[in-house]
Amino acid sequence: MSMRILVVDDFDTMIRIIKNVLSELGYDNIITARNGEQAFQILSKEKIDFIISDWNMPVMTGIELLKKVKGTPGMDHIPFLMVTAEAEKEHIVEAIQAKVDQYIIKPFTAATLGEKIKFALHKKC
Repeated sequence: MSMRILVVDDFDTMIRIIKNVLSELGYDNIITARNGEQAFQILSKEKIDFIISDWNMPVMTGIELLKKVKGTPGMDHIPFLMVTAEAEKEHIVEAIQAKVDQYIIKPFTAATLGEKIKFALHKKC
């Protein structure tokens, strides 16, 4: 599929896992960033159709990136999937208030990731 997906995580192994799962699901146009700041620089220069971001990262966290993306005209429409080990209710509520499109808790299966991507894309239609 030609959809451009930005995967943001500071952990190489997690990036590799997500890229492999996306590849299994038929997504092969994947760009990666190591933190929210790097991701925002990419978003400022390139057309991105979907963002998958970790919550806990140095420099700029996933929640900070989410708030910045959703607060920036021209970017605020991009579906955003938060991937995190943070299962606390207050984190989920904060992400929802920041207009996250979908939220997935690690560890997750390929099927769950695929389903969350579909839900996030459907929500935008």
